[in-house]
Amino acid sequence: MSLLTEIHEQPEVIERTAHVNAGPAAQVAALAAACTHAVIAARGTSDNAGRYAQYVWGTRNGLSVGLTTPSLFSVYDRPPRLDGALVVGISQSGESPDIVSVLEEGREQRRPTVAITNEAHSPLADFADVVIDLVAGEEKAVAATKTYTAQLAAVAVISEAMTGGSGALDGIPASVSAALAQNDRAAEMAANEADMEHCAVLGRGFNQSTAFEWALKIQELTHVVAQPFSTADFLHGPIAVLEPDYPVLAVAAKGPALEDVIAVLERCRQAGASLVLIGNDPRLGQVGPLLEFDPTVEEWLSPIPAAVIGQLFAHHLTLAKGLDPDQPRGLHKVTRTT
Repeated sequence: MSLLTEIHEQPEVIERTAHVNAGPAAQVAALAAACTHAVIAARGTSDNAGRYAQYVWGTRNGLSVGLTTPSLFSVYDRPPRLDGALVVGISQSGESPDIVSVLEEGREQRRPTVAITNEAHSPLADFADVVIDLVAGEEKAVAATKTYTAQLAAVAVISEAMTGGSGALDGIPASVSAALAQNDRAAEMAANEADMEHCAVLGRGFNQSTAFEWALKIQELTHVVAQPFSTADFLHGPIAVLEPDYPVLAVAAKGPALEDVIAVLERCRQAGASLVLIGNDPRLGQVGPLLEFDPTVEEWLSPIPAAVIGQLFAHHLTLAKGLDPDQPRGLHKVTRTT
């Protein structure tokens, strides 16, 4: 099964991505030093890597980061001014015309451009001043796994370059290897949720990106309507959906956002929700069934091992529903939107 194989390739891929891109990341850092903010163009899974960059480059590097609206550049042909912006495109294939159009416009407006892609000779790369090559190898599964965590690693390497580097990523491949050991427990917990037809997926801070990516993987593979929310946004209305046995999935790591997530999960538990949790703090295990990852991982890097566990759960939920994770309905590996 290619999906499960690629999930297990991630420790080596992340190590390779970080090693190969030390030099290019330094080039990006030099470009960013002359910029007031960054704008990121992405779709699907890559959009969730962009959400991660918003928190990482914002908290660690003081860089305001926004996600672009690609249709302004392509469908409407009314691109906004990009004064002061570092223009970044994130795409596994580097082929989607709307994402390419953002970097093309960035070059037209004489802004520095960066491509984060698994295809170093793609149309997206052609319009980039610096290419961050994910070097993840061919990804045969339709659902992105190793290219997603490679994107997160690329964002983290760029952040390290902007701060001067601390070697913080050195232990992440081992943490991901340890996360893969949760496979059997993920299968057990997924089997308990085999009848799931809808769910809410919660996270906050750095792991809001993980909640969005976990929800996307579940939708792609299982046909479940999985709605991702920041825990803060969940309180502003969607919490009304809670009822006994309503599935609530959540991810959290040790850090400033943890207390908020636990407080919301307690309300979910009291309402009788069926909980599935990913985290690295034992207090989460007191609220509901927990899939654990390395407790020593810094919060800003926690979305990497957390995403891997989410992938395992989604894979096993697919099998529990009698579906083929390597042939998701209605999807193709490369999606080109205009």
